[in-house]
Amino acid sequence: MATARALPHNADAEAAVIGGILLNPREALQLAIELVDAPDFYVPAHQEIFAAMLRLSETGKPIDIITLEEQLRHAEKLEKVGGAARLAELATRVPTAENIAFHARMVREKSTLRQLIQGVTGIAGEAYSEPENVAEFLDSAEQRVFELGQRTARSGYVRVRNLLTQAFTTIEKRYEKKEALTGVPTGFPELDRMTGGLQRSDLILVAARPSMGKTALCLNMAQNAAMAHGVPVLVFSLEMSSEALVERLLASEARVESSRIRAGFLDQDDWISLTRAAGRIAEAPIWIDDSASPTVLEIRAKARRFRADKSIFSRDDQLGLIIVDYLQLARGRANTESREREVAEISRGLKALAKEVQLPVVALSQLRRAAEDRRDGKPQLSDLRESGALEQDADVIMFIHRPPREDSPERSAEAELIIGKQRNGPVGSIPMVFLGKFTRFESRARE
Repeated sequence: MATARALPHNADAEAAVIGGILLNPREALQLAIELVDAPDFYVPAHQEIFAAMLRLSETGKPIDIITLEEQLRHAEKLEKVGGAARLAELATRVPTAENIAFHARMVREKSTLRQLIQGVTGIAGEAYSEPENVAEFLDSAEQRVFELGQRTARSGYVRVRNLLTQAFTTIEKRYEKKEALTGVPTGFPELDRMTGGLQRSDLILVAARPSMGKTALCLNMAQNAAMAHGVPVLVFSLEMSSEALVERLLASEARVESSRIRAGFLDQDDWISLTRAAGRIAEAPIWIDDSASPTVLEIRAKARRFRADKSIFSRDDQLGLIIVDYLQLARGRANTESREREVAEISRGLKALAKEVQLPVVALSQLRRAAEDRRDGKPQLSDLRESGALEQDADVIMFIHRPPREDSPERSAEAELIIGKQRNGPVGSIPMVFLGKFTRFESRARE
């Protein structure tokens, strides 16, 4: 018969934490509180003793063997922890409290491993019960494991004095480079000047009515970032297949009409251009996931796994940009009360992803029809569809505006990229040109 394995723990480290607090209660307890809580201790006696220390601290009482013994006796826990003799032993366990932070981290790490084992065991038990919605169960399971990981990654407060060194290092690097860009370059000079590039941890919304060129604009950004600057890009294509996106990339890069590519009416020059473009695109660090209707949890989980995949990225080669096309095709939780709340959940999830992975996340979004009814047809923040949370969560909001031709129901090649919101920069309008036959945007200056 197999013997049961003990859960991960380090009783000596736990004893060292308690002993260190008894040696230097004022400083050691504050250090320990930032790293561990009573349930993080494995030995029941250590849990009770640490909890008693916290109660003494909360009531403003000093912490020493006498007060601790009295607190435990009052709670009828003194005999359970081993009596006064055990407290005296713990007080002499370590000669100094200097290493308490190191010992507390050991305690927390063992606690994390135990929680992971218990969590995975619970997930396995639920899996044996064969949940009806397997996709939702997977989302929930991964989220539980991720939340556990977030606990170990907590950073706490940092004094601004300590941040100044890092800030000046960043400023010095910019000064040495003499570059205006601090984020991922989009390839559109006017846009990059206004935004400084796509900034880390930002959620950037690109919003427009259907057929205005949202996908084309974001693919152009991906091309420019990946091909001109070597920035790895991950695209979640919720609307179009990966093959359709690649055809758009080819049309844009080769400057071959997309309609000719779809129909197969290509001449010799087209083939030469496409072949050369394919060679350039093949070397670009662009990845596409075209899974249909993923939940925002799935998107976050996939992005986390992809970013951490050491078979793709080395230490010096990291994911630089995430694009989601488009936001309204993602799903929230199955029991969301309304579509507005579901979109708000998706928006919050994408913003959380940007902060978590410290990368710019560009999300495409549909606009309400109200923009078309306006005299000038220019979109506004109030036109964002289905949720005011989009305006709140986004750091940057861009609108694509293409006025109709006076003599035709078709849209003009003249386009305008309107920066309707920028949390840390100016707003304004950027003149663009949309080359529809190539599914390509360019700066007006190149026209």
